[in-house]
Amino acid sequence: MSDYVIEMVGITKKFPGIIANDNITLQLKKGEIHALLGENGAGKSTLMSILFGLYQPDAGVIKKDGKVVRIDNPNDANRLHIGMVHQHFKLVEVFTVLENIILGAEQTKNGILQKRDARNKVLALCDQYGLQVEPDALIEEIGVGMQQRVEILKMLFRDNEILIFDEPTAVLTPQEIDELMNSMRGFAREGKSILFITHKLNEIMAVADRVTVLRKGKGIGTVNVADTTVDELAEMMVGRKVSFETKKTDRRAGEAKLRVQNLFVAGRNNGKDKVTNVSFSVRGGEIVGIAGIDGNGQTELVQALTGLMPVSRGHVYIGDAEVTHATVRQHNNLGLSHIPEDRHKHGLVLDYTLGENLVLKDYFEPQYQRGGFLRFDEIYRHADALIDAFDIRSGQGANTVARSMSGGNQQKAIVARELALSPDVLIAVQPTRGLDVGAIEYIHQQIIAARDSGRAVLLVSLELDEVMNLSDRILVIHDGEIVAEVDAHYATAQELGLYMSGASKQQANLESGVEA
Repeated sequence: MSDYVIEMVGITKKFPGIIANDNITLQLKKGEIHALLGENGAGKSTLMSILFGLYQPDAGVIKKDGKVVRIDNPNDANRLHIGMVHQHFKLVEVFTVLENIILGAEQTKNGILQKRDARNKVLALCDQYGLQVEPDALIEEIGVGMQQRVEILKMLFRDNEILIFDEPTAVLTPQEIDELMNSMRGFAREGKSILFITHKLNEIMAVADRVTVLRKGKGIGTVNVADTTVDELAEMMVGRKVSFETKKTDRRAGEAKLRVQNLFVAGRNNGKDKVTNVSFSVRGGEIVGIAGIDGNGQTELVQALTGLMPVSRGHVYIGDAEVTHATVRQHNNLGLSHIPEDRHKHGLVLDYTLGENLVLKDYFEPQYQRGGFLRFDEIYRHADALIDAFDIRSGQGANTVARSMSGGNQQKAIVARELALSPDVLIAVQPTRGLDVGAIEYIHQQIIAARDSGRAVLLVSLELDEVMNLSDRILVIHDGEIVAEVDAHYATAQELGLYMSGASKQQANLESGVEA
């Protein structure tokens, strides 16, 4: 019997213009949590997609329990008890939770779908693993944390023993991350084996047994987590020492460049207010962070400020110009840049090339068009400059279709486009979601540079450390209202966490030990 439940030996996979995996060997023990770490575009998701049957390797073999196996598609993977939770969930939004869980593994009788036994099995799995879901809820009506539970239950429903998690915490709140980590530990205790792709070094240190590091498609090494440090892993990943300290000078705030007065925004579905009487301003030369638990009105606030969603009442100004009911292009032309929360829905046209995506906001300018015809030589010259400046990794350069790029490199493309516009106001929502530590370090430097050049930056992030490290002032949002404003220099995670959970200022001061 082999010591390893899965072995991927000498795996090589090539795409046009790039070797995604270059002779990589990965070995997974039964009952271990094995992290896969690497920069954006290092080949992690490609390697796991080969194990799950989405791609076929150009060279190398896969062994299950010491025997060579061939995995031509995900059905083959499931038959070998291999399951995968993808970074971008594979769910049918108009189907219910139960229908998504059983999709592809349905039981029928005389051509009629049998749901009763499936429902009972799903409910039993929910109780066994503490993954509570509402079987009859539509996917489009539940949050991302609940959607991830659905993806995990899809694996458990199929009795998978090898569980692959691709960037599983990228869209989760801190509480949901803790819940997921506890679930993963529970799976491992039961003897399930977990492959865990992540950029977050603290998560590896908290939950993984071993970690394999990839860099530019090559395997750098496998180490025991107990025998290494965050600094050593970061250096293995990017090939240099990485600074985890965000350095910035004292702010020199000028005039208000973004003003929000008594803003109300209704939700899309039920018409109830999701943002209630919000007022604040962001001055040139400062970063104002918004901290809050996901689902407390951040999305609606940002979409109202950028023209993606209508305002019910109140006023929004960019400089002296009122933009309360302005179009998205009018916002952009007045100097607003927006790094969106959802890079696929609002950040990119996935079937356009990288070059085309990098001019989405200014393709109509004379530099990029003449007589109504696009000047692709100028578009691709501009793209090449941004690709180089922001280290956007793409197999065919500016001609790469955005859909084929890794999630982290898609994110870097959006950040590059928005910052290249030299905006007066930058609204950055989850700007480092899915990025590796080297890219996070660089993007943070760029945001601080935008602030130091006199731009107004509104930062919205679920990463409390990111908000605390980058911001000059922090606003806390709870249930659609701004419930506190804190000087970032003196803010503590405990105090902010209390505000985020709805505690009053007096309660927060008492519970965090601050004199009221």
